[in-house]
Amino acid sequence: QVQLVESGGGLVQPGGSLRLSCAASGILFSINVMGWYRQAPGKERELVATITRGAVTNYADSVKGRFTISRDSRYMVSLQMNSLKPEDTAVYYCNAEAPDRDYWGQGTQVTVSS
Repeated sequence: QVQLVESGGGLVQPGGSLRLSCAASGILFSINVMGWYRQAPGKERELVATITRGAVTNYADSVKGRFTISRDSRYMVSLQMNSLKPEDTAVYYCNAEAPDRDYWGQGTQVTVSS
């Protein structure tokens, strides 16, 4: 089993910044990719950014140039979010991909509002 614990969400004004962190624990040798997804009210969960063991990154078009995903250690990833917009408001979920299944954190709320 893999456990994911997120931190760093909150309320921020448009144009502000937040940093999300995700720490993984448990049986981790099978985890190949870690990343962040988000789900806004009334919408489906969508990919935000992912990073592989080899540090190859992938971003949604809507966040390119504003968000940066990084590995703080082998099983801790962060998401630096700059120039936040109201449309970035969502619950953000940490994800870890294994060959047989995905693991999800509990989610952390990010609200961008003046």
